[in-house]
Amino acid sequence: MTTSSKNVTEHAQAKKMAYQIMTSFDKNYRWFSRITRGAQERFEKGHWRDALAASKERISIYEQSLADAVADLYEQIIVHQKDVEFWHALKAAFANLIESHPQYELAETFYNSVIGKVFRHRSIDNNIMFVLPSRCFLPGQDRAKVIHSFDTKTTVAEMYEAIFACYRFNIPFEDRNRDMQFLDDALRNRLTKQELASVSAVEMLKSVFYRGKAAYLIGRIKMPEQTLPFVIALQTNDSNALFVDALLTDRHDLSVIFGFARSYFMADTQYPGELVAYLHELMPNKKVFELYIALGHYKHGKTVFYRNFLQHMDKSDDAFEIAPGIRGLVMMVFHLPSYGVVFKIIKDEFAESKKITREHVIDRYRLVKMSDRVGRMADTHEYVNFRFPLHRVHPDLLAELQETCASSVSISGDELVIKHLYIERKMTPLNLFLQQETDPQKLENAIDELGTCIKQIAMANIFPGDMLHKNFGITRHGRVIFYDYDEICLMSERNFRDIPKSDDPYALDTLSVAPSDVFPEQFEHFIVGKRPFKEMLKAKHGDLMTSEYWRRVQKETSKGEIHNFTPYPQSRRFSRHPDRLAQLTPAKSVPTNNDAKTSGDLS
Repeated sequence: MTTSSKNVTEHAQAKKMAYQIMTSFDKNYRWFSRITRGAQERFEKGHWRDALAASKERISIYEQSLADAVADLYEQIIVHQKDVEFWHALKAAFANLIESHPQYELAETFYNSVIGKVFRHRSIDNNIMFVLPSRCFLPGQDRAKVIHSFDTKTTVAEMYEAIFACYRFNIPFEDRNRDMQFLDDALRNRLTKQELASVSAVEMLKSVFYRGKAAYLIGRIKMPEQTLPFVIALQTNDSNALFVDALLTDRHDLSVIFGFARSYFMADTQYPGELVAYLHELMPNKKVFELYIALGHYKHGKTVFYRNFLQHMDKSDDAFEIAPGIRGLVMMVFHLPSYGVVFKIIKDEFAESKKITREHVIDRYRLVKMSDRVGRMADTHEYVNFRFPLHRVHPDLLAELQETCASSVSISGDELVIKHLYIERKMTPLNLFLQQETDPQKLENAIDELGTCIKQIAMANIFPGDMLHKNFGITRHGRVIFYDYDEICLMSERNFRDIPKSDDPYALDTLSVAPSDVFPEQFEHFIVGKRPFKEMLKAKHGDLMTSEYWRRVQKETSKGEIHNFTPYPQSRRFSRHPDRLAQLTPAKSVPTNNDAKTSGDLS
């Protein structure tokens, strides 16, 4: 075969392989979308256990689709016999296929995953992978395909009627008239009559965002001087009747709903890039990769994160260094001070008190990934062969990595290569916060949050295990999040016992203790150190120190009970009880309903 004919054959084969990978991606996205679309029926019927199972399934399907795609590739070609020109041609052919694809950016990530598997992630080369995106995404081109726009030349009540005529649920309202009045009053209490009259646009994303026991209609209200988020939060009662729980118009509340410690949304769309761009306009402080992850596209979120990371490295010059806080017994943690994440590596050897293995730690992180994190457990993202410029690594960090994590680190030329690591959002370790903060109110809130965090994790069927306060972080919003997972387990895997009461000072020495036994009465001695904080925690969450509490939660979780953790404050929720007034904050000027009916616009 001549060189020319060989090239023709190679290019033809590259096109065939590109089409095959594209077909695998499309199949995966159809699978992803089918699970996502089922969220409405699960919400309407109150099938909360099915919702948890669907969330786990949707996370796992990527690896299954990837394995099938790689197997198909190996059936068609002998990988190690292909030269670099073939891989260049394969990428070019794939780029051509996704030129007008509505999920082209997700397809790039799927392609990268296939190539990463083939080359075992040994190199990152933009000539054979989409390290950089194939093109610059211009938001707005498909905007009409992801939003509904509503008439502003009408009354507030008529606008809400138009919204709920657009978003149809196959279940009745608990009290439709009441909820429409709640929404009408809430918007009038948020905006003055003049502001309502100045509204130029009301938009809502076509996708309904389902998570836990809630559904969210998300959009915005545009005015000449400001643009507000416009979020209608929906829930169902025990009879599977729909009710409006809140109207959220604060950017902070929307940001918390999309928090990194929460499970991924089910929000069906064929235009994820446009959807994410719109959300980013509503929440400019959120990173684009965070929004992709929030929608369940966690693999592409990792791709966007890496691109963001490369850009930040080009614009910064600080060094990677050991993260502040007490050294972990299982994980080595470091950070780049100018960047908002931490990097965690499993150590080669653990302290003698840790009777666990490396495989156990990996399994625990996987358990959290597949669980409902209820806004209290940080999401982590796993990377292999992650590369850092060696000159940006502080000598002290490099020395400690080589001492404690030698099997996971190596130096290749001018790069530090880490074989396996986790990346997690940076937070202030709670122990440091309690040492440094001087505001009594913030300290009290942090201790209250710590107890609430532990309780909500338990109600999500996770026993936190090591509850030392150094294993918790606190966000800029004052929310306490758990981030150390090496000792977590399911609630059913622990036996919560009372310490026997005896006058014999040596009685405890003869107490028979199994590995699964836990004595909650001892928690007060190690969760927090200083006596004032101990007393504060006991005053607010003293039941944590009783076996009765833990056995009760254990019993509830064993029945499969699913709790509802509302991400916005109680003060934002409408009162559904007729003997109580809705919790609304008066505005400067609130027009009457009669004014609204005769105004002819949103006023």
